[in-house]
Amino acid sequence: MLSFAVLEQNVPAYVGTGSTGWPLRHAHLFGPDDVPIQADIRCVDGIIRCEKRSTESAGISLQYPVDPPELGGVPGAMPQSGAGGVITLQTCLLPEREQPYLLSLELARHRLMLILNKLEDWALFDLPADDNRMRLFERARRAFTEALVAHATDAKQNGHDSPYSAHTDQLARAALSLAIEASEAITLHQARAQFSKRMTGELAAAAAKIGTPANALTDHEAAESRNALIGSVGVILPSTPQIGAVVSPECFNSPLCKATSLGCDFMTIPMRWVDMEPTEGKYLFAKTDKWIEWAVRTAKVPLVGGPIVDFRRGCVPEWLYIWEHDYETLRELVYEHVKNIVTRYRRTIGTWTVCSGLHVNSNFTFSLEQVMDLTRLMVMVVRKLQPSAKIQVQIDQPWGEYYAYSPRAVPPMMYAEMIGQAGINPDLFSLRVEMGQPEPGRSTRDLMAFSALLDRFAALDKPLTLGAVCVPAAPAPGTDPEIGSQMEPGYWRTPWSPEAQVAWMTSIMGIAVSKPYVHSVSWDELHEPPARPGTNGTETHHHALVDRAGVPRPAFWRLVEIRQAIRSKVSPLSLAADPQPGSIV
Repeated sequence: MLSFAVLEQNVPAYVGTGSTGWPLRHAHLFGPDDVPIQADIRCVDGIIRCEKRSTESAGISLQYPVDPPELGGVPGAMPQSGAGGVITLQTCLLPEREQPYLLSLELARHRLMLILNKLEDWALFDLPADDNRMRLFERARRAFTEALVAHATDAKQNGHDSPYSAHTDQLARAALSLAIEASEAITLHQARAQFSKRMTGELAAAAAKIGTPANALTDHEAAESRNALIGSVGVILPSTPQIGAVVSPECFNSPLCKATSLGCDFMTIPMRWVDMEPTEGKYLFAKTDKWIEWAVRTAKVPLVGGPIVDFRRGCVPEWLYIWEHDYETLRELVYEHVKNIVTRYRRTIGTWTVCSGLHVNSNFTFSLEQVMDLTRLMVMVVRKLQPSAKIQVQIDQPWGEYYAYSPRAVPPMMYAEMIGQAGINPDLFSLRVEMGQPEPGRSTRDLMAFSALLDRFAALDKPLTLGAVCVPAAPAPGTDPEIGSQMEPGYWRTPWSPEAQVAWMTSIMGIAVSKPYVHSVSWDELHEPPARPGTNGTETHHHALVDRAGVPRPAFWRLVEIRQAIRSKVSPLSLAADPQPGSIV
């Protein structure tokens, strides 16, 4: 059995008053290549016990409170130094043993290992020892060593019955907070340097020098249409990254049109099946038509359409559930729906997100063969109807924790790799990165974890888009930043607020656009849609950039500044902490 010791008395605020034990939030085990595995995880008397079906090494990923780091005046830390957070972290792969591991110590160990791996991947080992970021890393490593020494002393003095003391756990937690701070500082440093190389064309020039074998068969027209070069990691896009937003068709007015013009290089028009065809055979195009007509005739901005098919609850019409267990009929309905949507808009939409989250299998349940068949079908239909269009497949919950609970699901990387092996060949992969939502797969991650995720998907050798990124500007209704349900999403550095949303947006977009394989980033969503019937107006999308009253949140003005900075070939990470508000009237 794999087990971990947690000392609840060191984090009483996270455990909560009156709690019966350590709250296991977003907890799951994973094996090699970070692929989640099924296990029974429970916490009893300060010990997290993980019962899995195999004896192979595994690690645990779960939400954990990170203390504010004791920086001691060390420069090079994040602008919001002194802020911790409640984020999802993981350990290294660990063998089973009778004695439990100390969770805080193993989380710190993994973070230090991740830093060393990324220093190598990002070619940053030449940073001088007196560099502020390396000094911070060395402090974290020394703190980890002190925790290891204290653990050895505890084991010698107390024996195996009580091998961990509160002092050892405090040292390990200090090492973890320093390691998180160092990892984020290194991540932002790498993003600034890589953005500069991308904007100057240095990365594209280096990729071009890799060369093509003399006996290789090349299709120059195809290469030009892809507009990408193969680099050492992923593709190298010579084009400037684009910034956009998801614009709900539910609202259309002049201020929202002005907001879209100010903040977006392109627009993403969602086409939820439930909105487009609420009654079988009867389509409602009017609201979508209005936005598309404005974008094409007035704003003259490119459009991304879709996802055309998304089987998440709330995205499919009720009448479709009749055919949930009749795959052949459902397949025909999907075919007709994709054909109808693309046929209507193929003259105006240049990029299609054909599907989203098929691999998650969270609502409708499909076999692996059916998941791949539907993916192939949708890509094929769009290719046939609109050969000039760019096609992307969207990966939802890209960290893949859903696979630990759903044996019929497909891990995200495996799904993407199988698409390539099956010859389906979309032009791009799109990642849906939503954090801070009290839902499965929406827990909060740190900056290095996000950057490492993008690098992992870059191995697919396809351009990436971030089709929907967001965090809320306030804690979700009914949740608490410190104690809550199993799906409590946590927060990054400070509890969610308009200021925290701005800081997260700046960092995440700054990292994303520095990646030479990232084509575009789209915020989800531009404005809050009207309240749905039956919610009494209480339902709200705290992540939207414009509230229901039409008032832009500070993050909207930051989006405008990020777009302008990229156009000026300046990293978004250089922007001031507070965005400068303007007017969209």
